[in-house]
Amino acid sequence: MNYELFIAKRLIASKKYKSSISAPIMKIGMIAIALGVIVMLISLATGIGLQKKIREKISGFNGHVQIVNYDYNNSLVSIKPVSTKQDFYPVFKAVDGVQNIQVFAQKAGIIKTKTDFEGVILKGVGSDYDWNFFKDYLVEGELPVYGKKRSDEILISENIANRLQLKVDDVPAIWFVRKDPTKPPQVRKLLIKGIYNSGFPEFDDSFVIGDIKHIQRLNKWKPDEVGGFEVLLDNFDAIDEKSVEIHTSIPPTLNSISIKNKFPLIFEWISLFDSNIMVIIFIMVLVAGFNMITALLVLILERTQMIGVLKALGDTNWHIRKIFLYQATYLIVKGLFWGNLIGIGLLLLQKYFGIISLNPETYYVDKAPVYINIIHILVLNLGVVVLSYAMMIIPSYFITKISPVKAIRFE
Repeated sequence: MNYELFIAKRLIASKKYKSSISAPIMKIGMIAIALGVIVMLISLATGIGLQKKIREKISGFNGHVQIVNYDYNNSLVSIKPVSTKQDFYPVFKAVDGVQNIQVFAQKAGIIKTKTDFEGVILKGVGSDYDWNFFKDYLVEGELPVYGKKRSDEILISENIANRLQLKVDDVPAIWFVRKDPTKPPQVRKLLIKGIYNSGFPEFDDSFVIGDIKHIQRLNKWKPDEVGGFEVLLDNFDAIDEKSVEIHTSIPPTLNSISIKNKFPLIFEWISLFDSNIMVIIFIMVLVAGFNMITALLVLILERTQMIGVLKALGDTNWHIRKIFLYQATYLIVKGLFWGNLIGIGLLLLQKYFGIISLNPETYYVDKAPVYINIIHILVLNLGVVVLSYAMMIIPSYFITKISPVKAIRFE
């Protein structure tokens, strides 16, 4: 029989314990752990969720790795074409973990209506394009379908549509400047098939998605010439490793650019989230731990006479310490239970109802995204238990300093 656990249970269940001086302190300790867990869960889930959502949006417009000519230089305009007659296209067999490889080309233009005009980037894509990203952000109309014949259907952002007062099935004119400034601009009238809103103003304010065959014709390229290739990976976390593998697998005349290198400032910014999350977790664990230390010291002080009696009966210091550690475990478990229940409940509310809104111009999302991972939750709870125990070992050591004779006389 584990008599230390038996005594701890009797102490917790006793009415005297519930009405004692230490009772409110115990509740404060439990509440501190619960609040700490809630804050840690929210910071972890929203921080990682924001990182994933921003990565998803950038890769949705650019792929994970772009294969282009060396003179591309992160430009928004495709100048020198690349031939599609490559060993890695249409299937990238040399590198594992490649989900899709798709052609693209970009050309600057001005979309003009009777009353307004707007500078845009026409991004041309082909039949191999992965539309899964835009499916999630389509707000009106349908996605264009591109095949062997040139299509006049385009997809524009809600921002551009609102500014130019355009809607689905409108046919605005897009003007493209020629290389020779003495010649008049080229004009294409294209049908708006759908309207999207990704919540990423940097792209929504500029990009119009259309058939790559228009850009090939405007630039007088051959049918097998494109601006470059976008590579989509199965796992973003492997982007650094796969980017190197892709670079070594393509001809020396081509260059590969990962989106981390193409948008370094954005990725440096979201990498700071990891530091912020760790700081919050560290502070919350310290606060909860110090509250538990205070609670344990009060418990020991309140049960000084009991400690003296147990020592007089021949009980060891470690056995007595276990009694108080069991009591502390009860508080930790209870705090973890309520903390997880409330924390996960709040995260689910945010995930499915989007209660908390964000400014998309600052955070690139209109609602705080949530990423719930069972492994993260388990590791977080385990970490709280281990660190709380580690912090309570020292105050429980004071039991060894209590003299049985003085403790029995203690009032």
